[in-house]
Formats: sequence, C-alpha cells, structure tokens
Amino acid sequence: MEIRELVCDLAATLREEVLPHLGTHAARAHSGEAEGGDVTFQIDERAEARMEAYLAERAPRVSFYSEDRGLVSPAGDSAEWVLVVDPIDGTRPALAGLESCCVSVAAAPLDGDPTMGDVRVGCVLELKSGQAFVAERGGGLEPTARLSANGSLERMFWTYGFRGRPARALVEVLSGLIDASSVGGGTFDLGSATFDMTRVVTGQLDAYVEPGPRMVDDVPGMRAEFERVGGGSVLNNSPYDLAAATICLQEGGAIVTDAYGEGLADRPLLGSSHEFQMSCVAAANAELHSAICAELDAGIERLRAAST
Repeated sequence: MEIRELVCDLAATLREEVLPHLGTHAARAHSGEAEGGDVTFQIDERAEARMEAYLAERAPRVSFYSEDRGLVSPAGDSAEWVLVVDPIDGTRPALAGLESCCVSVAAAPLDGDPTMGDVRVGCVLELKSGQAFVAERGGGLEPTARLSANGSLERMFWTYGFRGRPARALVEVLSGLIDASSVGGGTFDLGSATFDMTRVVTGQLDAYVEPGPRMVDDVPGMRAEFERVGGGSVLNNSPYDLAAATICLQEGGAIVTDAYGEGLADRPLLGSSHEFQMSCVAAANAELHSAICAELDAGIERLRAAST
C-alpha cells in the first residue's frame, strides 16, 4: 500500500470507529493518562485500540507515534516509515458532539530522528462531516485552499485554545489581539488545533494563534502555572497535534511558524513532553502573520512585567 493511501485509509478507519460515539456520555469515562499527560477518555482508548489493530493487519512494518501510546515500532529498526497520529484531535468537542474534532495522520520516513520538515503526507479528516484535507510535500493540497486576503488585526477572524493553559496569563498575552478584533472581527476557542488550522485553508478563519510554549520558555514562573492547570503536566501542542495540519496549510499557501515567527521544519517530530511542544502562529498571509507576531511580542512583555 502506498504511503498516501495508508494515511488516508487509516484516517477513514479511525473515523468509522469514533463516529458512533460522538456526543455520548459513556465515552466521557476516564481510562487513564496519555503519554503527554492529558486525560485519556474512553473514546480515545477505543480509537487507539482500533489503530493498533488496523496497522498490525495492514502495515505491520510501519511504526507509529500517538498521543496515548508514544512510539510503537513492531518492526524495530527495519521500519521505513513512521505515522504520527492523533486519533481524535478535539476529544472534548467530540464528547460534546460538536463539529470541531478531527483525525490527524502524518507520515515521515523513519531515518534517524525525523523532524516536522520530514513529513511527506498529511491528512486531516473531520470526524462529524467527513471532510478531508490531504497534502503531499511539493504536491499541493486537496481541496484547493481558499485563503483570506485580510491583513488587518481589526478585521481578523481567528482562534486559540485554553485547554491546559492558565487563563489569566494567556489572556494577558492575547489581549491586544482579542481587543483589536473584538468588534470588527471575531475570536473563537473551538477545542481542536487541527480543526482550527484547517479553517484557515477553508477561508472561514484568518489565523490560529497558540503561544503556550513561548510563555513557558520566556516568562519566569510560568511553567509552574501550566503544571498547576495541567494537573502536573505542561499541556501544549505536541508534534502529533500539528504535523498533518502544518503540511496541509503549507501546501495550501498559508504561513505556519512558532510564536517567535520561526519555522517549524527543524523541530523534532516524535515526542510529547515540553521539550517537544511547539507554539504556533498560522495565518492566511504574510501581512497578517507579521502583525500577529508583533502583537505577541508585546503580549509576552506585558506578561513578563506582570509576573515580576
């Protein structure tokens, strides 16, 4: 099976497993803790088990890295590919039966320590609607992106996430963006990084902004705040959250960097602890991206001053 076909077929299989359980209260039962420290719900456990069974049958020599399992390599050093999988990105919206939840699958050659820039194929599949976004490195995005031309913060429609982030500190960093776009644009927390980011290629939103790891790295005492909210863990975006969506946006012509404005290509692909986590600014165009990054710089300075 070709790697693109495997990526898309696995995503469809996971959707088939999860779809009947969207919005059910039984799926909200806690069943443990994920590799990255987040709560594992029963719906997550079902999806992970289906993924392992599928790959054991269809692609036993392919390694995979997932939120709950970490790195699994049945074929050991002979594996040529690794799949980076989030079977349910947006577990909480899925549990509520909302639309903002996706399957995220990315594939990279397993040669040494792969990076985000090594991802060759990415698929984001909306669980509820079945809408798929598929990209190959250098081969474009399907469907074709419809990027916003808006370059103004005051007209910006955008999204961010509060899960596991200290609310007061996050609002301090984002307050300039929130205030600027509050009336002439719109701000949203939709609960899924992959759904958020793919709204940029649909043209529904102009940007996705997630400064968490930069807050931890740049502001003294902030790691303890994240651990307080995260129950002892730092819960920011890991590579499995961003890998598939990033290649989709890049192949669609959008801008994707960290919150410093630096590219993600050299960041490690396999890992979930704070050292592997990535901030993210995804924007429909360079003008808007630059304006967002400048406002984040100011927000980090405000937070640093408030924390001293």
